[in-house]
Amino acid sequence: MPLALLALALGAFAIGSTEFLTNGLLSSLSGEFDVPLAQAGMVTTAYALGQMCGPVLALSLLRLPTKRTLLILMAIFTVGNFLASISPSFGFLLGSRFVTAWSHTAFFGVASVAASGLVPAKKQASAIALVFTGLTLSMLLGMPLGTLIGQAAGWRASFLVVTIISLISVAGLVLLLPADRKLEPASYRQSLLPFRNPLLWVALSATSIGFGGLFASFTFIEPMLTQVSGFSSGQVIWLLGIYGAGLVVGNTLSGKAADRALVRTTVLLLLLLAVVLAVVAFGASYKAVVIPALFLLGACGFGLLTPLQTFILRFAGPGSPLVGTANTAALGAGIMLGSLLGGLILDSSGSFTAVNLAAAGMTLVGLVVYVVAASTSPRKPRTQRLVQFSADS
Repeated sequence: MPLALLALALGAFAIGSTEFLTNGLLSSLSGEFDVPLAQAGMVTTAYALGQMCGPVLALSLLRLPTKRTLLILMAIFTVGNFLASISPSFGFLLGSRFVTAWSHTAFFGVASVAASGLVPAKKQASAIALVFTGLTLSMLLGMPLGTLIGQAAGWRASFLVVTIISLISVAGLVLLLPADRKLEPASYRQSLLPFRNPLLWVALSATSIGFGGLFASFTFIEPMLTQVSGFSSGQVIWLLGIYGAGLVVGNTLSGKAADRALVRTTVLLLLLLAVVLAVVAFGASYKAVVIPALFLLGACGFGLLTPLQTFILRFAGPGSPLVGTANTAALGAGIMLGSLLGGLILDSSGSFTAVNLAAAGMTLVGLVVYVVAASTSPRKPRTQRLVQFSADS
């Protein structure tokens, strides 16, 4: 694999560390800003809402070279994290999370297509999986360490550390990502053309609903582990590490499986995710159930990222960087819908069982929508000729 993929994965690590950082700090945020847990969960919702706006930013940067685009996005991301660390109010924190997430969506959309252009067509899913490995490693290392730092020095320190990681990732992109030249000049008309296909919107809906079910549950994972499962705050850190280990395994295996059988892999992962969420709903009070379930949630849930992104690229024409970004925005929409659903149910019922059952139901609906999309989608991706990278940077 080209070294440029490592640079993209490094950027993904920094972004992933911020995206999921607040899930391990929800109780701290609730306490400092004196808001209920359900309202504190809005930090996840605000970030997801910003992800949905990412395609607007991607479209505005469409005519720029890929490398320059990625550097601009990481600069926005770095500033956003710093602003979050100095938030004087809960509203300011929500605003900074919202702005930061604009760059998140555009980064993963552009990075996914850039990764596809660095390797032969038969290796595209594996190349995208390597980029998303940075995201999964952020769950294995970034989120647990961020939680540990937040518990020891306050949640603001966690955001400062992510700001530093972001700066390092910018340096990595400058040094390792080669310059690129587009084989076909991008135009706004070409970029928007794939969105005239109604089947693309069905596929994006499958991404939102199927992946969103995970976050109806995961948004409130920290209070569930302490209040229902009986773990201490200190134990939550290594539990998140188990979850992160599942992400790494799931993402690695799903990339290889998707290269061989894309649709079958996605259907299996969605079905397994729904089953595990149902198990958590009824078994959260048993530690022996929760520990392996956390691993499986990570493996099934984030194992979906690569096959879902690869599937969406089937609809891509010359404007596929925007199509890839739209799928990342769809992931954000799913996270927003899931976190809102989980918050509403938790606020009205006070039951984590109800939250996880709703999450399982949402995932099953996503499975049905995906089957509809897969049965009518193009059979071959159309991304091979998007970007060509030169040896000089």
